[in-house]
Amino acid sequence: MKILFVCSGNAHRSPLAEALLKKLRPDLEVDSAGTHVAIPVSEEAKKYLTKENAEQYLKKVPESLDQKQLHRYTLVVAMEQNHKDAVLNECPECERKVVVWNIRDPYFLSSERAEGIYEQIKEKVTELAESL
Repeated sequence: MKILFVCSGNAHRSPLAEALLKKLRPDLEVDSAGTHVAIPVSEEAKKYLTKENAEQYLKKVPESLDQKQLHRYTLVVAMEQNHKDAVLNECPECERKVVVWNIRDPYFLSSERAEGIYEQIKEKVTELAESL
């Protein structure tokens, strides 16, 4: 099973979800991408993953959605509806394999509020790991 997490910059939400799922389910192929990659993976996400003992699963460099062969993924998790739209723009036949989690971008939030978003992602990833 191949799973792709998608967010805007591949700097907070999707690499965090990728690292957490890799830790929980090393038997799965897990990846992440952003619709508009422009910045490195956030320091807040790195700190959170260190606390979760999952920092070794964090990708070093953000990757763009257009670098991915979307038809090869079994499941694509979009953090917001606009990310799903971007996936379907690239791969209309992927409609049935895309789900939206509706997780807000923590980029402009304080560290405390960003951590709340990370906890929400951890909860969703844990549910996903148990359901697969």
